[in-house]
Amino acid sequence: MADPRLARLAELIVGYGLGLQAGKVFRIDSPYAGVPLAIELYRAGLRAGAFPYVNVELEQLPEILIPDGSAEQLDFIPPAALGEVDLVDALATIWAEGNTRALTGAQPDRQQRMIAAARTLTNRRWDRISAGELSWSGVLCPTPAHAQDAEMSLSDYESFVFRACHVEDEDDAVAHWQSTAAELAARAEELGRVRELRIVGPDTDLRVVVEGRKWEAADGHHNMPDGEVYTSPVETDTRGEIRFSFPAIFQGREVDDIRLRFEDGVVVSAEAVRGGEFLDALLGLDEGARRLGEVAFGMNYEIDRFTKNILFDEKIGGTMHFALGSAFQELGGVNDSALHWDLVCDLRAEGEVYADGELVWRAGRFLEETARVVT
Repeated sequence: MADPRLARLAELIVGYGLGLQAGKVFRIDSPYAGVPLAIELYRAGLRAGAFPYVNVELEQLPEILIPDGSAEQLDFIPPAALGEVDLVDALATIWAEGNTRALTGAQPDRQQRMIAAARTLTNRRWDRISAGELSWSGVLCPTPAHAQDAEMSLSDYESFVFRACHVEDEDDAVAHWQSTAAELAARAEELGRVRELRIVGPDTDLRVVVEGRKWEAADGHHNMPDGEVYTSPVETDTRGEIRFSFPAIFQGREVDDIRLRFEDGVVVSAEAVRGGEFLDALLGLDEGARRLGEVAFGMNYEIDRFTKNILFDEKIGGTMHFALGSAFQELGGVNDSALHWDLVCDLRAEGEVYADGELVWRAGRFLEETARVVT
């Protein structure tokens, strides 16, 4: 029997996240582990009058390609994949892994090359999203591997995921996300008037200039769950030090206790307790990999624990995250890189954030409520 929570999640993605309309071509990308959710998305797409189809990916293929492929094969992007990005109207990406650490032993330089090649597709997708030509939403389907990373039973992890998306019960999930959207939009508008942020915490004193950049409210249209406000900082004006006490997960690899020092927007010193070789490989991916492409406040307070999954961890209420690499052009960012790596800084206990010298955030909370935007 199908899990009714998956059906409710699929309806939320199709109706609210994608705003799928009749007659639109709707592609669903999923690994085998995510097929239960793919089926429900397919059903929801049919009910919306769209033309859904499912692309099932083999999770094991990168495990074969990285050690066995030639340089040309690592760089290869199927022509049909590039063409298809331009033909679909809506795209749902399901994240569901059977083995979240499958690439732990991969050679960093070869994995780096594969990541750079795949960025071609990602960039084209975001170009169409920014132009209003494509709607896209990414969502997780709970698996035993994800539950194990989170140190939870599968049943408890499923409830955690569905609660964060507001589909655990038969409450009005759309109404919740619409209300959240208004609150986040108000906060984004306030932050849009700030010139500089100073982030202070354990082993952290970082200044980030955001003047002239637009802040975006992440309210469930591109990710589910969601709950953050973010922008792309001025690329040449980040300075100071920051420590990421949470492990950073990327492409199946884990880097522990990262410490970075910035001068004139560039990482000039980087160290990690574990995974330093992979950290260095990613920083060496290209010139833009050593600059920040994103700074964000995590504001989903129903996500209250670290699970080693960035979809949830970057939204933990009371944290901030910073992405090394590519920026969001639609927000004014100009940094270009094959990398976009989100690193989470836990500010819930001792953190403070100053906006143009004024304390605005302490111990994971803004000090003042927003004046909500009326739409």
